[in-house]
Amino acid sequence: MTFAIGLQPWTIRAELDIDFFGSLEKAATIGYQGVEVGMPPSGTTPQEFKAHLDRIGLRAISIHSGMDDLKNELDSLLDYATTIESKYIALSYTPFKSSQEIKDVAGQLNRIGDRCRERGIQLLYHNHDWEFLDFNGTSAYDLLLQETDPALVQMELDVYWVAKGGEDPIRYLRLLKGRCPLLHVKDMEPGEERFFAEVGAGILPMSQIIEAAADAGTEWLIVEQDECRRPPFDSIATSFRNLKSMGVVV
Repeated sequence: MTFAIGLQPWTIRAELDIDFFGSLEKAATIGYQGVEVGMPPSGTTPQEFKAHLDRIGLRAISIHSGMDDLKNELDSLLDYATTIESKYIALSYTPFKSSQEIKDVAGQLNRIGDRCRERGIQLLYHNHDWEFLDFNGTSAYDLLLQETDPALVQMELDVYWVAKGGEDPIRYLRLLKGRCPLLHVKDMEPGEERFFAEVGAGILPMSQIIEAAADAGTEWLIVEQDECRRPPFDSIATSFRNLKSMGVVV
């Protein structure tokens, strides 16, 4: 039971602002094998970005995007994904206001996912906690799962936000067998604040979560820590070291 281990660079966003490529290289030195990306820094072409990633030994796992860009700039995003050899484009969405909005968005995602598939790219949906709010007895997330085609819209489950939303990430991984190629592993401190913790240093049953991810067919475990109580590079090093001690690093 081993996985490729990636990093969501939002964790080191302040460091990226100071030294973008140096910070990515430092993440690679820790042991990370890939990163999720946005658009390259100003003045850097996609080809140059790919060459930089190759040089420091990191793969572009996925491109994160908003709905506006998916609707209005999809061809450009797909060209970018092809150039940097990213297999996935992931969407994060805002809180839903109604079950009808969820169904409307699901229809849009099916259409976008179909266009992605034509180019050899897989569309993913990344959750926060608000997808687990109730709409007439069903959560927004469950409605999305019902209304989207599993072949066109797969999931990038974030286990912290599932737990923060009051649900069990292991149960959802079981529901997502064959539909969750990327998993955000993120831990939670005890206490009322439920602050973010390094992977393996919090209260989430990480070993069982990772076992469920293996059963679900997950390819990448992706470390993200939205906020850190210590220097972010210390946090991502601790998370990687803890994953390695679990014996799950390729």
